[in-house]
Amino acid sequence: MKGEFGNLVVFPDGEALARGAALWLKDRIAPLQGRIAIALSGGSTPRRLFQLMGSDFRGEFPWARMHFFWGDERFVPHDNPESNFRMANEALLSKVPVPPDNIHPVQTEGIEVDEAARAYERELQAFYGATALEPGKFLFDVQFLGLGEDGHTASLIPGEPVLNERKRWVAAVAHGRPETRITLTYPALESSRHIAFLVSGAAKREILRAVRTRSTDVPAARLHPLGDLTFLADRAAAGPEA
Repeated sequence: MKGEFGNLVVFPDGEALARGAALWLKDRIAPLQGRIAIALSGGSTPRRLFQLMGSDFRGEFPWARMHFFWGDERFVPHDNPESNFRMANEALLSKVPVPPDNIHPVQTEGIEVDEAARAYERELQAFYGATALEPGKFLFDVQFLGLGEDGHTASLIPGEPVLNERKRWVAAVAHGRPETRITLTYPALESSRHIAFLVSGAAKREILRAVRTRSTDVPAARLHPLGDLTFLADRAAAGPEA
């Protein structure tokens, strides 16, 4: 179905959503040659997708060519239960033959948070091959994003100064949540060939509708992707009328 903001694909339930997202990813990267850059999201919704990628779909992806980055990260050690890296590593990366050099987590130990953000920006720029984003050249081939009930995505949190950052690719977010976070900014998120929001649960129904109709000014609705945008949602989140 087509909406005012992105394409909406609805699945019966969370399990179907996870399987559908795996197939969506497979189809998007199939035509790509050379290395493939994927930015992962945290949270509970993508966990099942990652588990399926590392099990049922393990033989379906060109792991040696895939590079994994993170759209945001909590500034905690990688073995902390709150770490987005830990979740992705346990559910997916430790289960598949991805070369270690193809995994690009945010550094969160032995470094100050602002320097960690600058270091991740430098890593992205080295991978991209330039210090300025170009309209015709995508930073990521695929970007997975979540959608919070308050309309946040990555760690672009309502009311935070990071929402106005257009020069930096990565920034620290010190307020708005119990823990400090590091997030990609709008320019980095938007420089994606394909973006997919993974949205599940009835609690997300109102904000999903508001974002897709641009009837709200929350962070997710302020995203202006350079590539295509898809919302992959379960029936509970999409509503009976979708």
